[in-house]
Amino acid sequence: MKIGLVSLGCAKNLVDSEFILGVLKSAGAEIVNDPETADAIIVNTCGFIESAKEETIDTIREMAEYGKKLIVCGCYAERYEKQLKAEMPFIDRIITLSEYPKIHLIFNEIFANTSLSFHPLRYENRVLTSSHHAAYVKISEGCDNLCTFCAIPMIRGKFHSRDYAEIIAECNALVKSGIKEISLIGQDTTRYGQDLETKHDLTDLLQDISKIEGLFLVRVLYLYPHDITDKLIDEIASNPKVAKYFDVPIQHFSDRMLRRMNRRGKRSDIEELFKKIRERVPEAIIRTTLIVGFPGETEAEFTEMLDFVRLFGFDRLGVFTYSREEDTPAYKLDGQLPEAIKQDRFERLMKVQKPIARRKNKSQIGKLHATLVESYDPETNFYYGRSYAFAPDDIDGYIVFQSQKEIAVGDIVNVMIKEAIMYDLIGDAVV
Repeated sequence: MKIGLVSLGCAKNLVDSEFILGVLKSAGAEIVNDPETADAIIVNTCGFIESAKEETIDTIREMAEYGKKLIVCGCYAERYEKQLKAEMPFIDRIITLSEYPKIHLIFNEIFANTSLSFHPLRYENRVLTSSHHAAYVKISEGCDNLCTFCAIPMIRGKFHSRDYAEIIAECNALVKSGIKEISLIGQDTTRYGQDLETKHDLTDLLQDISKIEGLFLVRVLYLYPHDITDKLIDEIASNPKVAKYFDVPIQHFSDRMLRRMNRRGKRSDIEELFKKIRERVPEAIIRTTLIVGFPGETEAEFTEMLDFVRLFGFDRLGVFTYSREEDTPAYKLDGQLPEAIKQDRFERLMKVQKPIARRKNKSQIGKLHATLVESYDPETNFYYGRSYAFAPDDIDGYIVFQSQKEIAVGDIVNVMIKEAIMYDLIGDAVV
């Protein structure tokens, strides 16, 4: 049996997709990329914000046109199961997140194929799809922060840490299979371990993962600012295997907006945190995300955020216009802003960030970056890779370089940076 899978949304959803593919492949199914050749198509959906939901609906309808057995799972399926059943009766089976522990039994029912033997979701069977040399490892599920704009707690549930020993075992297995860089992800990675009896925390994870022979880098993404401890900063600063990279979404800078968003901490806490990181880890890359157009955001509060971005100078910045999500507390807040104002503020903020990003990139000229080689273009003779300064989520850009000697994808090479173009660094391999 041939089965295709379309994965939408974030890296956390991608990991789920890779585990699902593992269930299918280990059962004896053939994984195919062309929907036309598939006997069945699975769409792993995203239901986070409006644009993602629109992409989900469009993708489901597009896949339905192939006339194959159609299975829909993921966040949108969890959030809108009843709506999907009512509006899209052509879907053969909807699998919610809460059903994942028994997904092997569901596949047995769906496919009713005695030649296939399905087993539960296991990291040992995971099928990597994005890279053979870099992988995400999910360390937790759910979230307890209850930000007023966010639907994740109602989709993914309360926060719970993944078993410590299982995480270490998966990382070991990944490195043995050829993975050189591991990125730890979760909705709130800083909270890892707080609910475990063993009391292991994120710092312990970094220490033990970094001991794995053959690992180039371990990176942490999605650090909630309020829970970043001195212990964690010092570990990132001192451990040569840990990427000097702080991905810290702050969402806003105005105290009133932070309160309306139900974010823990204040403007002064954010300032103190970033000051501390810059002092203790001078070479650190600091990335954040901001929301513009949140209900009630005044021009003065937007300007306050704009001024902070201009003053601080983030290495990486993602900006989102507020998406009004039903069933979230912010949906009912007064002061909902027109889309035109949201878009205007988005463009103004990105206009401020663009020269900052250009300046930050140019500051790397003349520096040496230990780079994981991810691909090679024989037509241009350029290699593409990433150092500690570039996360693997296609947001940060790449190091683009040439080499006088042939090198292999997956190698680690030193690249001397000669030029900066937009979000990419250009250089030559030092071999």
